[in-house]
Amino acid sequence: MANIKSQKKDLRRNAKRKVINTGIRSALKTFIKKAKTTATPDSVASAVKALDKAVQKGVVHKNQAARKKSRLMLAANKVNSAAK
Repeated sequence: MANIKSQKKDLRRNAKRKVINTGIRSALKTFIKKAKTTATPDSVASAVKALDKAVQKGVVHKNQAARKKSRLMLAANKVNSAAK
């Protein structure tokens, strides 16, 4: 355990952020999984929106979000072109 007051505060702050970030990451995985399986425009749009919000909050890196969006679009386009 830390001895310095600011370190103790940092530990408390980090614990709170970890809970929030874990929830956001879990929701992201759900959005992405749903978008890949259904490949509807609404589900893809909601996954992209969730990724953008996660980037704004600093939960995921912008390049990681861009990569996930790109792969999501490729998968959605593949499913939609096969259905036609």
